[in-house]
Amino acid sequence: MWSRQRSLLAAVIGAAGALLLAGVALAPGAGASTSPSFVGGFRTITSVASTVPGNGDLNPYGVAVVTQSDGRLYKGDVLVSNFNSSANTQGTGTTIVEVAPDHTRHLFAQISAANLPGQCPGGIGLTTALSVLGNGWVVVGSLPTAGGNPATAKAGCLLVLNSTGKVVETFRGHGINGPWDMTAIGNGRVSALFVTNVLNGTVAANGKVARGGTVLRLVVTTPAYGIPRLLSETTVGSGFMERTDPAALVIGPTGVGLGPDGTLYVADTLNNRVAAIPDALLRHGSAGTGVTVSKNGAISAPLGLVTAPNGDILTVNSANGNLVETTPGGAQVSVKVLDTSGSPAGAGALFGLAVAPCGRGVYFVDDAANTLDLLH
Repeated sequence: MWSRQRSLLAAVIGAAGALLLAGVALAPGAGASTSPSFVGGFRTITSVASTVPGNGDLNPYGVAVVTQSDGRLYKGDVLVSNFNSSANTQGTGTTIVEVAPDHTRHLFAQISAANLPGQCPGGIGLTTALSVLGNGWVVVGSLPTAGGNPATAKAGCLLVLNSTGKVVETFRGHGINGPWDMTAIGNGRVSALFVTNVLNGTVAANGKVARGGTVLRLVVTTPAYGIPRLLSETTVGSGFMERTDPAALVIGPTGVGLGPDGTLYVADTLNNRVAAIPDALLRHGSAGTGVTVSKNGAISAPLGLVTAPNGDILTVNSANGNLVETTPGGAQVSVKVLDTSGSPAGAGALFGLAVAPCGRGVYFVDDAANTLDLLH
């Protein structure tokens, strides 16, 4: 089984080494940072569109850029998943909206637990785990609750949607337990998904810290015809701190981004650090909580994470509304203020982010305003 998985992953690397499907396309030959900063020259924040659809869903979480037009997916548009219902209860959002660069928006999908092709334990509560794969497939995580109560949080699942917004497959089990964020890389036929999970022992700990957070590598097919299938799963990271929280529902390992050398970077939220899992595409076991790239300083409860075109790591803080750029060597080279609302300023406002096409900026969701914004 491992030899088969390794050959599949080798094919992914060989055909898509310059393609990060979570929103970052690394230019051929890109590697470690060769410039002082990717975001340092960006000075403007533009509100692209509201992320609130017709049913009133709130709290935008996941962000993914569409890289190829297919069905109702249009190249250059941005998908955004909503975690809360119109009543603002966490873990009950059911919608994905699609926002165009011209500021228009339409509903890409509204997902009903009653119409799934398979079981999703607990129902629907769409998370930051959102990726657009090859051949028009979209994958989104669900971590559902009853009435937003952390004690009722369920394992959830990964939902696979086609390019028209219909759920065609449900991935559950296989280590999927509270999928919280995700990144992906693929070659049009096979993709590797890296998924953080935050419910391994968390609910039972009743607000105390559990050390069960994981990062999974899931290898899935992305066929031009037929339905994607889960081929294998590997735990590449484990032991991350996680706990339930009355305001944030759950806190644990969140954003993940793949570097050009195959290193997977993880936002270790409770430890105020960026962790690195080496050889993430081909390793056949867990690296534990990885190696610390950078900790504290400007990093304060990081949530969303992506890799920039220059190889640097971009994280957004849930404690203060800032974006931080960190080199693979651990230097924090730039800080940008994205949100100052609330008290303390910017707290709880930022979740998913993605690099805009051609590196012209950084898309991010502002949970305080329920908008998709662009730093450029």
